[in-house]
Amino acid sequence: MRRYHGARRELDSILRHTEGGFVITTYGTMRVDVSETDEATTDAVPEADDGGGAGGGDGASNGQDPRHTITTAPWGLLVVDEAQHIKNARSKTARALRTIPAQARVALTGTPVENNLSELWAILDWATPGLLGSLGAFRTRWAEPIESGKEPLATDTARRFSRLVGPFLLRRRKSDPGIAPELPPKTQTDRPVSLAPEQADLYRAVVQETMEKIRTSSGMARRGLVLALLTALKQVCNHPAQYLKEPLGAAGRSGKLDLLDELVDTITAEDDAALIFTQYVGMARLLDEHFSARGTPVQVLHGGTPIEQRERMVRWFQESPPGQAPVFVLSLKAAGTGLNLTRAGHVIHYDRWWNPAVEEQATDRAYRIGQTRPVQVHRLIAEGTVEDRIAAMLETKRELADAVLSSGEAALSELSDADLADLVTLRPR
Repeated sequence: MRRYHGARRELDSILRHTEGGFVITTYGTMRVDVSETDEATTDAVPEADDGGGAGGGDGASNGQDPRHTITTAPWGLLVVDEAQHIKNARSKTARALRTIPAQARVALTGTPVENNLSELWAILDWATPGLLGSLGAFRTRWAEPIESGKEPLATDTARRFSRLVGPFLLRRRKSDPGIAPELPPKTQTDRPVSLAPEQADLYRAVVQETMEKIRTSSGMARRGLVLALLTALKQVCNHPAQYLKEPLGAAGRSGKLDLLDELVDTITAEDDAALIFTQYVGMARLLDEHFSARGTPVQVLHGGTPIEQRERMVRWFQESPPGQAPVFVLSLKAAGTGLNLTRAGHVIHYDRWWNPAVEEQATDRAYRIGQTRPVQVHRLIAEGTVEDRIAAMLETKRELADAVLSSGEAALSELSDADLADLVTLRPR
């Protein structure tokens, strides 16, 4: 097995020493090589005939094979890890991968669907071209009925779709016999929490103001307002300071933060450690501010964290003795893959993600091979709010999600005004 990256990479020498083995590269290197190959092909100009005979291609005049590139090497198997990187078929990464020939293709991912079923189409269309037809046909036949949520059509279509793609998918669960028999138990607990008075007043105000705009809008403008409303309400449920974009201020402004303090105090008193996930970088920074002010050692990792610093933070968390570095705050998407944080015995989801598979992949930063203690998963849910309603929907549609994950916020943007109002209106406890 050889690595192919860096400024001095040279594919031919690697291939000569890797017969029957593997070559590992990065998405960035692959995109650069494909781009350089395209430019070389476009810019190539045949040399003028000097009358001495026909000219050959690169290296042909001395009997040598042309220099291999990533798009001309004789690959037998092309394996894409973290295949959610190609969930957008129009992205540079996805387009570049399609130019690399191989006798077989394999895609590996823990989250084949993060937002909508078109992402699954993109991955499968790369791995098994033509299986699901064109994207337009796929949307009409499979995605739209499933994502509509209308029963029994959604469930029936999802089951038929699952049977179609089943032979091409190898799905592993930690609960499968023989996969990871040494893993300890995992307990998941929903932690309902009441909104603080300021949160409740702000929540009602946001609903009233935005619903008035939604009722007089249509098309893309309405969808945008619905998504903005859902985001705003989730931020209010987290902490008024996140929605208002201001400092934390006095204590008691957020029921979630008060409950989080109780959990962290209990965890640290037991010399244990916790991962705290939020989907918002802004909330992660507020939590950093909060725990630092309390004198609780805390680290924060998000998408803007440099790779070297990220690696140092992971090592410090994993190797620290009890009582040191007990709290690790991570943005959900940045920490969804590639991290081994088995020191944590507790995982806290400060806010819920619409897709349970994304949430579970984050939990698996702690609940993975190498974990020797039971893992406690805590999901904080603001009572009577849109979070409460979404949590219930996720549980009732678990069967559908297991077959084919739904489209989350995108589907909610298609609700009628009455259904949307029912979803977001703050209800008494």
